Amino acid sequence: MQPYDVLVVDDSFFMRKLITDFISEDPQLRVVATAKNGKEAVELVRKLKPQAVTMDIEMPEMNGLDALRHIMKENPVPVIMLSSLTQEGAAETIRALEWGAFDFVGKPSGSISLDLHKVKKMLLEKLRAAVTTNMSRHCKPLKLEAAPAAPAEREVAAARQENAAPVSFSPAEAASSFEHLVAIGTSTGGPRALHTVLSGIPQHFPAPVLIVQHMPPNFTKSLAVRLNSISGLRVVEAEEGMVLENSTAYIAPGGFHMTVARNGSKGYKIHLTKDEPRGGHRPSVDVLFESLLPLKELKRHIVIMTGMGSDGAKGMQALERAGAMTTIAESEETCIVYGMPRSAVQLGCVTDVLPQQDIATRLKQAVAMRPQ
Repeated sequence: MQPYDVLVVDDSFFMRKLITDFISEDPQLRVVATAKNGKEAVELVRKLKPQAVTMDIEMPEMNGLDALRHIMKENPVPVIMLSSLTQEGAAETIRALEWGAFDFVGKPSGSISLDLHKVKKMLLEKLRAAVTTNMSRHCKPLKLEAAPAAPAEREVAAARQENAAPVSFSPAEAASSFEHLVAIGTSTGGPRALHTVLSGIPQHFPAPVLIVQHMPPNFTKSLAVRLNSISGLRVVEAEEGMVLENSTAYIAPGGFHMTVARNGSKGYKIHLTKDEPRGGHRPSVDVLFESLLPLKELKRHIVIMTGMGSDGAKGMQALERAGAMTTIAESEETCIVYGMPRSAVQLGCVTDVLPQQDIATRLKQAVAMRPQ
């Protein structure tokens, strides 16, 4: 079989050589060309039409974010961002994922900062998934804001969302008093999918929303900040002992499993652990879902969206058998990678298979108990 063509983009000769050497070790892949800035990358994608691109962010003439936007608009192709592990690098990476990047890998910068073998393994795994993805169907622009919205602006945005799909909720109940709970698991393609879903949930949503997104530390914090700016919900990175409240989304921090437990007579609280990774993941979707099994007094609504592998499928199956009210899998047509949802569908535990843009509406219907 002919290997898939990959374009390597980085302003550092050392990094171009290193990444090229990584890719050359996989017989399914070959480096068709390299570029030292975003301008060259855009031209080479147009000319060579590679099946995937690795893209640095900080480059002269045209940076990686601007190059990504041009590529997604003109010649959509899976792009894997090479991101620094700084807070600034994390924020830029989240924006790149919103703008259509397939995924990202922490950028190696020497033996003292990262295990190069681990970076190579992750990069090749993601490239193998990327080269078979049709990005043209996933490139509809998101409605993006340039900076985090103030609370008043988020209220206006939430009102607009409710006008588009009217479901009204009363904020009269105490914040920690609720009978519904939503849990979402996702991986590759997740930040963009979460943007779509959370921007469609209104401000006074009468349930907490628990989210596991496979990401390392720093990146989950930046993801929470970004999603908080576009959602009517309050979106936070979860912390140990946080008491669950209505109208709040909690993102599991990178490097920690997130579980939920009863908090005496005061509702429910979050517990974070450094237990062994599950299926290679920490946080793990299955770990979160399994922690909800004893909470049968709550109406549980479970969602699995785009991602490689099968994390969350067995947990969803267990919850469905334990009486979860709603189990939603994102449909293949909108998944960047139809792995995790497919696994849940194959287990026969899914009540709804929905495109990404319909998941928020279904959750509003389920929590509001509106007739279908």
